[in-house]
Amino acid sequence: MSRLDEFAPVQPVVPEQTGNAQASGPDRRGLLKGAALGSALSILAGSRSALAASGGPFPAHPKWRFVFVNHVTTNPFFTPTQYGMQDAAALLGCETQWTGSVTSDVGQMVSAMNSAIAAKASAIAVSIIDPHAFNDPVQQALAAGIPVFSYNADSPADSGNKRLAYIGQDLYLAGVEMGHRILSLVDSGPIALFIATPGALNIQPRLDGASDVIKKSGKAITIDVVATGATVNEEISKVKAYYLGHQHVKGMFAVDGGTTEGVAETMDQYGLAAKGVHGGGFDLLPRTLELIKKGSMDFTIDQQPYLQGFYTVMEMFTFLASGGLVGPANVNTGLKFVTKENVGPYLSTSTRYEGKSSQSEIVPLTVPIAG
Repeated sequence: MSRLDEFAPVQPVVPEQTGNAQASGPDRRGLLKGAALGSALSILAGSRSALAASGGPFPAHPKWRFVFVNHVTTNPFFTPTQYGMQDAAALLGCETQWTGSVTSDVGQMVSAMNSAIAAKASAIAVSIIDPHAFNDPVQQALAAGIPVFSYNADSPADSGNKRLAYIGQDLYLAGVEMGHRILSLVDSGPIALFIATPGALNIQPRLDGASDVIKKSGKAITIDVVATGATVNEEISKVKAYYLGHQHVKGMFAVDGGTTEGVAETMDQYGLAAKGVHGGGFDLLPRTLELIKKGSMDFTIDQQPYLQGFYTVMEMFTFLASGGLVGPANVNTGLKFVTKENVGPYLSTSTRYEGKSSQSEIVPLTVPIAG
């Protein structure tokens, strides 16, 4: 079987549900463009009420149970992922379960997968943060007739993992784009690249991409790679400690959401933007957005975590409903730089789509549509 390694062009907290199903709802074939899938899902969602009286868009089907195995189940980054998972399941008449590890413990994640297999889950989604640890449980699930998809983090192409498709950001390319942005901000001198858990496949490819671009640029920039930990509090503490010991640094950049908030807090506390220090990172934690608006940090990168839950459920459902004929397909959930110039709409709305509200609602268009 061949892997699909192409992607579409790049352009708080829900209570942990570990171990409890919550109603909320192998051939890898084809490449599904994110934009096209988004349009199809919008049409389906818009037709929901009109089709309800006639029995819905699909024939009667089992109330399939989709199990999501996550590496940091209580991290606020995944609040919108859980909302997206629940919304898609509710739309389709299915159930979801959110389980895994709080601290990126691979053993706990594998145990959660084994439990899902034993409980005869209808389909499993797993964030593959280790290059080999999930190969056997994925194979066992497939042998038991349970389709497995990866989301947010994926196995390397040469790992031997047989997951059916990946739904999430093209992580290495995101790092490459981040590297180019860093080069536009820093001409020379030392910078720090922070990473919560080195080697984890949800973030290491970003660091690799950024480092590769910077090293190939020929600029006199030196890189310190700094590990910060798996929880937001320790990430913030590690960033501040690094700065206090390296006050000559020209830039501080993070490849995960919690550490990005740490960079933003440190930049703000010590007034580093006014001193010519640049900073940036990933994800949309509220404090990060507030400090970008304030001008304390240059940018963050949106990878649309809501879609990582919503699209994954849609792929699971269509795969089962079609007997495996539709999909599976890799979906790139995107890359968008959020800066002081465009952060406003993120701060002026509180929605499920960004994880800041549990309320279901249709949000008026607040951002311009690119022509």
